[in-house]
Amino acid sequence: MDHTPADIIIVDDHFRRPLCRPTLTLQIDIATRVIPGFYVSLEHPSATSVGMALRHGILPKAAWLQERGIDIDYPVAGILDILHVDNAREFHSRAFARGCQQHGIDLHYRPKRTPHYGGHIERLIGTMIGEIHLLPGTTFSSVADKGDYDAEGQACMTLGEFERWLTLQVGVYHADTHSELGVPPITAWQEMQGKRPLPFRLPVDRTQFLLDFLPFEMRKVRREGIELFHVFYWHGALAGLVANCAHKLPIKYNPLNLSAVYVELPDKSHLTVPLRDHRRPPITKFEHDAALGALREHGRQSVDEQALFDMVAKERRIVLEAIEKTKTARKSAQRITNALDIGGPPYVPFVAPGIAAGNLLEKFEDIVPFEIEERL
Repeated sequence: MDHTPADIIIVDDHFRRPLCRPTLTLQIDIATRVIPGFYVSLEHPSATSVGMALRHGILPKAAWLQERGIDIDYPVAGILDILHVDNAREFHSRAFARGCQQHGIDLHYRPKRTPHYGGHIERLIGTMIGEIHLLPGTTFSSVADKGDYDAEGQACMTLGEFERWLTLQVGVYHADTHSELGVPPITAWQEMQGKRPLPFRLPVDRTQFLLDFLPFEMRKVRREGIELFHVFYWHGALAGLVANCAHKLPIKYNPLNLSAVYVELPDKSHLTVPLRDHRRPPITKFEHDAALGALREHGRQSVDEQALFDMVAKERRIVLEAIEKTKTARKSAQRITNALDIGGPPYVPFVAPGIAAGNLLEKFEDIVPFEIEERL
């Protein structure tokens, strides 16, 4: 597994104006050369993006393909036995190492200063990036290759459209004869499956698989709930933990959406715990950090939950005012939208009366990205 900036400028969902290059995380199965899974986002590589890529590679993809309206055969799934990675920081995170240990994945780190150990994934990245160079809005691989081509002026694909194109391209790659194998990768995969004495392992709880790879903090469950990042979370089921659990528990969180945290219970299952104040809108970790920094700059030594959410709302309004004028603001809005959508809980733990679960986020007035078109 490895990451690379994709050589293409994507546009935002609302104005379809140029934003930036997305980050692409790719995996390759060395024996058959199939691509088990991938992940594209506006985020820098992290333990969370690695977990998202692993989830895509390990879980069956029929539902994922159907959600995106893609009709291809993508049968690659199953928990891997060995994962080769380089020494990037995200691959050394305690969340990633702990998740691999829990699922029996043996991590093999590339020896330092030996790039040839990553030859398989590097060649795959080169192959996929070469196909990207045929798309409108490509940045090519160098200034010399780009010449006077106007990448931003030609950019036209949103992140979702690029993801769908990439999925179809994976299908093409799987069906083409591989020069070293002499057969298409998907054929090699099917043949290898027939030789296995046992079927591939799959996660026991597929809906919560990602939780095993999320970053976490150790916290005690108190009467007022769980406090994390100056925000309180509560669920009625915590009452038993307050009375019967005196030690700290791993409290996991998804940086893409802090609307809930996930308490790892002694039996390794997870309890989804929403915000104690259900009126609070979902926010991202990068919004939280920016708001906290702004409060510190204003001389606030003690930060409470109300001040934090007030600052997030204020900064979202600033983004809304600037969004039509600047690319940075559009990127920020698109980043928030994507993060909150992708990073939400496996299921909605709380739905206000009369509000359908699918429309819950849209009911919060301060969430800028969902109301851009209406309010402009």
